[in-house]
Amino acid sequence: MCWRPSPLLVAAGASLRRASAEIGDTLFLTVRTGNDTLCVDRRIGAYPIQVLSIEVGARRPLGVSSAGVAILAALPAPEARKIVAANAVRFEPYRTTQPGVLARIQAARRRGYGIADVGLVQGTKSISAWIRNPDGAPIAAITLSAIRNRLNPRREQEVADTLLAAAQAVERAMADGR
Repeated sequence: MCWRPSPLLVAAGASLRRASAEIGDTLFLTVRTGNDTLCVDRRIGAYPIQVLSIEVGARRPLGVSSAGVAILAALPAPEARKIVAANAVRFEPYRTTQPGVLARIQAARRRGYGIADVGLVQGTKSISAWIRNPDGAPIAAITLSAIRNRLNPRREQEVADTLLAAAQAVERAMADGR
């Protein structure tokens, strides 16, 4: 029996390559698995300073990263609150709290994407756009992590727009079966 990549990985490949080339910083593809996120792909950009904050295969509780916040923001509010409550005891090692996660989810819903002003690595910042499956359920997020001074307000919006476009392209590719 041979291994085949998931439909999400197949659908995301070209979009991740394009976005990584355009932005220049490291991109991550993270999926939801239960109450956790799982990093399934990482694309290292061309900028000389890269933030490699998470390895492929690393698992985190939903809510501690911008990817987890983005996925939670795309869920119905009662479901997101239930997951955050279930994960609350797991937040402490990541120096975050249940109220803090809930506030970041609300901000992501208003903004249309997730952001961590302080990434998982000190001196970094992350932006995430959620990806929905053809049924509309959020299943993943594309995340950019960069050193803070690479994400001033103007560039933050440009990066967010690029990530949102990439997420929409992945959703279309999954809907088309590519």
